[in-house]
Amino acid sequence: MAQRGYALNLELVPYREAWLLQQTLADDVATGALPDTVLLLEHPPVVTLGRRTEAGELHIPPGATVEIVETDRGGKSTYHGPGQLVCYPIFDLSRHGQDVKKYCRDLEEAVIRTMAPLGIEATRIEGLTGIWLERPPRKIASIGVHISKWVTTHGYALNVDLDPAPFTDWITACGIENAQFTTIERELGRPLKVDEVRPRALAALAEVFDLDFEELPTDVFAGLGAEPQPAAIAK
Repeated sequence: MAQRGYALNLELVPYREAWLLQQTLADDVATGALPDTVLLLEHPPVVTLGRRTEAGELHIPPGATVEIVETDRGGKSTYHGPGQLVCYPIFDLSRHGQDVKKYCRDLEEAVIRTMAPLGIEATRIEGLTGIWLERPPRKIASIGVHISKWVTTHGYALNVDLDPAPFTDWITACGIENAQFTTIERELGRPLKVDEVRPRALAALAEVFDLDFEELPTDVFAGLGAEPQPAAIAK
């Protein structure tokens, strides 16, 4: 029987604000005050630096409107911006086997299953992080997680309809030289918005992690002292 979980769909949320919200939720998930909870949102333009970011990865041009944030997630540098679906699972891995490698593989699997109903065959590529399309290899989603006391934060970012140029023009994304980046919209050859992908992402997480999601109750959300506003989700 699937375990109960909460989902919180938000609009455009500044990165630091979303990070603080994750930390607040993680504390409640760790104590059992909340079940496994997932955030789905977008960010204004931001470059985030993981714990393995190296000098020389950033080459942001002068005057670029973008925030730079050092984080506690794994991985190297990446870019977030409007048109990218960002998914932050706040899960207690004591409910999912306490296996970090399995969690990362399951998260990858959820991204792959999110795109499958759209006719996109995404995959993993040995030796490369994230989720890719093959022939030629082009990255469509980035993954970076943090786990403390078996509770997860951070997650994945799936390119839906954003301009992928900052991945190569502003940074050496994920530390990979000459990598190509793509979006779901580009691969489909037709318009597609983030709100159309949100339900698919939630359904894939529910399937992979055996969770039954419901919207985070309004009173619980208000008690978090959070600023972000819930998003209207396309059905």
